[in-house]
Amino acid sequence: MNDSPLLVLTAPGDKHIPSLAELRRISTIVIGDSLSDFESTAGNAEIILNWSASLALLRDVFLLSERLRWIHSRSAGLEQALFPELIESEVVLTNGSGVFSPSLGEFAIAAILHFAKDFRRMIRNQQAGVWEQFDVTMIAGQTVGIVGYGSIGHAVAVRARALEMKVLGLRRHVPQERQGDLLIEHCFGPERCLEMLSQCDYVVVTLPLTKDTRGLIADAEFSVMKKNAVIINLGRGPTIDERAMIKALSEHRIRGAALDVFDQEPLPLGHSFYSLENVLLSPHCADHTPDWLENSMRFFISQLDRFKRGDALLNVVDKTLGY
Repeated sequence: MNDSPLLVLTAPGDKHIPSLAELRRISTIVIGDSLSDFESTAGNAEIILNWSASLALLRDVFLLSERLRWIHSRSAGLEQALFPELIESEVVLTNGSGVFSPSLGEFAIAAILHFAKDFRRMIRNQQAGVWEQFDVTMIAGQTVGIVGYGSIGHAVAVRARALEMKVLGLRRHVPQERQGDLLIEHCFGPERCLEMLSQCDYVVVTLPLTKDTRGLIADAEFSVMKKNAVIINLGRGPTIDERAMIKALSEHRIRGAALDVFDQEPLPLGHSFYSLENVLLSPHCADHTPDWLENSMRFFISQLDRFKRGDALLNVVDKTLGY
């Protein structure tokens, strides 16, 4: 066992970390939620696992860790993992991208079916004891556009294609060829975002939050969407201009929205989203399956094994791009 300790950073009160016994068998670990917990050990540490700690604590521990080589963030999002000193350093940063993609892919399909079959209307009628027949929509043959085609987008595309939907994708870099990915009918670059959105019945946003993606979907984007379009956000709340989205929903310029992420979390009491009939809310738990934390630790342990063998790590973040 290497004498270098593995530092595990948690949020105050968050001690639910699975597989600790296994982790202790393969590494000397130090767990804490304050800088004082790491002051005597950080100087000798090569690895930090940011399980759920704040950005401030991660930065403080990073600055004490002179021998640090690798930081792993449990989350796929990097708002609690990136800061200037880390970006400028040689320390490798990896994240949990891909661990949560299957469950988020399922949520996207559930949201699509929620609107296509008007489940809200069914439930409302059932509760009121009303027998009212109405038409529902087939999703086969309809178009879903994925804004930010990465791991989550791929999971959505697999499931959408199984239901005979047409899939479009938007990504920062458009490959010259389809490179064997037959799920997407066409891939668009950022400069063609409006063109793609105008064709979509459903828009699934899976973007990370960076300076380039903040507010990417705003008034101009909502103005070209179909009147029957539904927007689904599985990435980060601020990638969609909330004011513009509420306006489009309130004026029924789009059919609806299914949201798992928000500008402010928890969503404040009295927020407009709570009262809008054409919004489906998930309190940022679309990927919280019974084993989601266990899966997160399983992935880290596999990464740790790769690190100890000297193999290339998975999910290495481009720190300058922010994903």
